[in-house]
Amino acid sequence: MKRKKRNWTPYILLAPSLIYLAVFFAWPMVRSLSLAFYKDDAQLSLRAEASFTSPVVGAIPQAATVTILDTQGNHLETAVDSGTITEVWYRISSSGADGAAAEGWILSDRVRVDEESGGVPTLGRIRAVRRSGADPQSSVYVQPGSSHGEVAARLDAQTEVNILELVTLEVWYQVSGTDREGQTIEGWAQSAFITRGEQDPSSGFIKKGDTGEWTLDFIRAMVADRFFMSALTTTLLLTVITIPIQFVVALVMALVIQARLKGNTLFLYLFAIPLGVSELAVGIVFYLLFTESGYINSFLMGLGLIDQSITFISIQTRHWIIIAIVLAEVWRATSIVMVILVSGLQAVPTELLEAAELYGAGLWQRVRHVILPLLKPSIQVALILRTILALQVFAVVMAISGGDIVTTLSRETYRWYSEEIRNPNMAAAYAGLIMLISIFTAIFYLRAVRTQEEAAIT
Repeated sequence: MKRKKRNWTPYILLAPSLIYLAVFFAWPMVRSLSLAFYKDDAQLSLRAEASFTSPVVGAIPQAATVTILDTQGNHLETAVDSGTITEVWYRISSSGADGAAAEGWILSDRVRVDEESGGVPTLGRIRAVRRSGADPQSSVYVQPGSSHGEVAARLDAQTEVNILELVTLEVWYQVSGTDREGQTIEGWAQSAFITRGEQDPSSGFIKKGDTGEWTLDFIRAMVADRFFMSALTTTLLLTVITIPIQFVVALVMALVIQARLKGNTLFLYLFAIPLGVSELAVGIVFYLLFTESGYINSFLMGLGLIDQSITFISIQTRHWIIIAIVLAEVWRATSIVMVILVSGLQAVPTELLEAAELYGAGLWQRVRHVILPLLKPSIQVALILRTILALQVFAVVMAISGGDIVTTLSRETYRWYSEEIRNPNMAAAYAGLIMLISIFTAIFYLRAVRTQEEAAIT
């Protein structure tokens, strides 16, 4: 029996769409969700020794208080972080306090440089120790990096030394702290991750970590944010108000175009004008309409209806700002819904409408019992698309209210991600909430606005 040859054409045609979805939808969504629930610097790993090759003995949470037990300087193993503390050590030769030759390493801040060659120090003197009760002599060590290493010599203040070599070392701290389980652990960590106390150098705190973990901290912080409830309420209010208005107006516009009246093409052009205007431009125009010296106040004063300008946009007139945003959104985005409904009306059989009219059905009855049931697929698309766009309203809000008096979820997403705060994790939490609301509303529309065939299947 001859084996049937597989047709690969559908798979080849589908491949670009799958790649597009993976690159521009799936990956950004996964990345956004990971930002909302994963904290990259949640804990700082402590190592048994001051080296990256040393085993990890535990981890201390970010912002935890630690006790600094010791310090050590290491040769740089990685690129210097902006917060990394470094120290310079000099290899010197001189005569010790007993007159014997001494050679070893000493911290640069213990030497006052007297001579340089090409910017490199070559000769200096031991600085005097001025702290009360401190050892008047300075120790010279066999190896650089630790003030607890083997001492090669002891030098008095003002002793002349030859500087043979210098080396820059990265400071590591040996710290003691408490992990998430309440256990006390000790270990070494880079200075870039720890802030040392100014008043008490033996104490500090973890300013950032090097190990991530899954957490709900950003979700809790978002809910506790002082603008969260205002942004959520305003976003939902704008959606609930604008969507019904836009649908009714768009349906009327679509029916006018479908009626094929004289000048039908002109109506289509006029209704479609807002599609060519940007969201920001619409916001600016409606802001100019509602300012104290704007078109509305000028018109009312010209008619003699008011004696002085009405303040529409202020912190005391939030309701007028909401009205201005609703009007701007209705004018701007109703055309999108209209285009979808006009496309759906093209598929409604003319014979059904003529039959309904023949049997005495009025316009409202034809719309309710014939047009709307057949338009359900188009209505689903229109409502889902428009609701998603309504949940993302941003530029109109920024133009009319500045984003301070009235704020939305998308505005808060931008605020957290902008240079003002620069917290992508919180921005991702807000963006994730917008996506979650969009998904639930899409499911609701698909369930509530079903055709008879879809209802029969489910």
